[in-house]
Amino acid sequence: MSEPRIRVEKLDMIFGTNVVQQNVSFSVAPGEIFVIMGGSGCGKSTLLRHMIGLLRPAGGRVLYDGESYWDAAPAEQLALNRRFGVLFQSGALWSSMTLAENVALPLKQYTPLSTTDIARVVSLKLALVGLRGFEDFFPAEISGGMRKRAGLARAMALDPDILFFDEPSAGLDPLSSRRLDELILELRDSLGATVVMVTHELPSIFAIADNSVFLDAETKTAIAWGNPRELAKSCPETKVRAFLARGEAAPAAAAQAVG
Repeated sequence: MSEPRIRVEKLDMIFGTNVVQQNVSFSVAPGEIFVIMGGSGCGKSTLLRHMIGLLRPAGGRVLYDGESYWDAAPAEQLALNRRFGVLFQSGALWSSMTLAENVALPLKQYTPLSTTDIARVVSLKLALVGLRGFEDFFPAEISGGMRKRAGLARAMALDPDILFFDEPSAGLDPLSSRRLDELILELRDSLGATVVMVTHELPSIFAIADNSVFLDAETKTAIAWGNPRELAKSCPETKVRAFLARGEAAPAAAAQAVG
């Protein structure tokens, strides 16, 4: 059995007297699509920020291929950050830059590539997400789904081996959300990247997740781990089964994903 690509050990997320989550542990295998799920306000996005180096945990560790991020020297943390690609919930594109300029930004900052080579890489990344020909468009000139795809192209600019997505389907219509799920699967399969995704969208969870962790806002810790389709059927925690069974779309999505 291979070493986990990511391992979170007894992580505490505490701000002053406010305990968001504590004693959270899980591991993510190489090439896996791993979902962080739970109800609103349970700390899903906060956990993601602790994992990518934006927030220091009050306790515990986050390890990448056995290397502890928060115990590493600043230069080593920067090297680990170079392995990450992050798609924030809003897309976080610079509105004053074209799509090409947004995707080119990390390449200009972190690589010695020439202007010509950067342009080639940018065109390739935008083509991978179905945005060939939109290089000179500004974010305000394209749809919400296209902005998410442009954000994904920028997240892939440095060829990361770990991709982090924070609510990638938020604000999208069902068709755009499904297309984004399909794109994430295609990129995982073609690039071999490991994906960690925060979401509460059941169709996405059932369609693409290999594994998951469930954060509980009441007990302020993780209470379930595993493939969401299996958790929906046999998790001993009632609230987890209820979360995965809410609405009429969940059972149909689960059946379709299994079938």
